[in-house]
Amino acid sequence: MFGHNYQKSQIKIAVVGDVHEQWEPADGEALTRLGVDLALFVGDFGNESVPIVRAIAALDIPKAVTFGNHDAWFTATDWGRKTCPYNRRSEDWVQSQLDILGETHVGYGKLDFPQFGFTVVGSRPFSWGGSEWKYADFYSDRCDVSSFVESTDRIMAAVKRASFDTIIFLGHNGPKGLGDRPEDPCGKDWKPLGGDFGDPDFADAIAQTRKMGKTIPLVTFGHMHHRLRHTQTQLRKSLHTTNDGTVYLNAARVPRIVPTETGQLRNFSLVELEGNTVTRASLVWVDQNFAVASEEVLYQQHPESVATLA
Repeated sequence: MFGHNYQKSQIKIAVVGDVHEQWEPADGEALTRLGVDLALFVGDFGNESVPIVRAIAALDIPKAVTFGNHDAWFTATDWGRKTCPYNRRSEDWVQSQLDILGETHVGYGKLDFPQFGFTVVGSRPFSWGGSEWKYADFYSDRCDVSSFVESTDRIMAAVKRASFDTIIFLGHNGPKGLGDRPEDPCGKDWKPLGGDFGDPDFADAIAQTRKMGKTIPLVTFGHMHHRLRHTQTQLRKSLHTTNDGTVYLNAARVPRIVPTETGQLRNFSLVELEGNTVTRASLVWVDQNFAVASEEVLYQQHPESVATLA
C-alpha cells in the first residue's frame, strides 16, 4: 500500500562493516560528504563498546543498526565473562548499548522509512554464525528465543509489522545458502575448510518473506571478514546476486580504517537503489580530505534492466 508512495526514487545507502573500535568523528563527516541518504550498521562495534555505540547513535542521519557477537563479548560466553572488565552485578553494557540506540536497533525488529518507501528488518542480533544453536542461555535470557525456529518466527513477526512491501534485511552474519566455499560470502575459512556458516534462521525468514510477495532488493551483513584466514592470495567474495533480483552484500572490510603516508583511509560500502532495485554497489575508501581515493565496483545493473524492472 505505502510502498508506491515513496518520496525519493534514487537512494544512496552506506553500509558500515564491522567497526571493531574504528569509528571517529570524521566517519560521520564522510557520510555527509558522500551524500548518503541512509546508513546501515552491521554490528561488532567493539567488545561491548558503549562509547562507540553512543557516538553512532548521535549521528544526524537516518540509520538502522544491528549488533554482532563482539557486542555481547563479555556477557554471552563463559570465557568472555571470565575476562569481563566491569562488575556485571552492577553494570550491563549489553543493555546499555540497546538503551542508547533505542528504536534504531532493528535486531529482531523493524524500522519504517516512509521517505524511502521501504522497511529495514533486522535478523537475529549478536550472531556468531553457523548452523549450531550457540549461547542458548544468552538468547533465552535476553531475547526469549531458544531455537532457530523461534528465531525465524521473531524475524517474521517484524516483517509482518512492516508498513511497506519492500524489505531491506540487515544482519550481523549473513543467511545460509550463499555458498559453501571458504571464499563465499559466509563460507568457513578455518579448519576444516569449507562449509556454509550462514544463519539458517535468517535464510528461512528471507524465504518466507518472499512467499508473502514482498520485494527484497538488499540483504546486507558482515561478520565474515574479507581477508581469509587460510590464504593471502585470495579474498572473500563480497557480493552475491539471485535471479529474483536480491543483492546480498557482505560489508566486513576489516580493518575499516588504514593508515597511509599522508593520513588515513576509511571504507564504506555504497548501495544505490532506484525504483526499489539495486542498481549499483561498490566499496569506497575515503581519504582525510573526504575525497574518494578509490572505488571497487561490486555490482552494476545495466540501464536497460533498470528500465524493465522499475
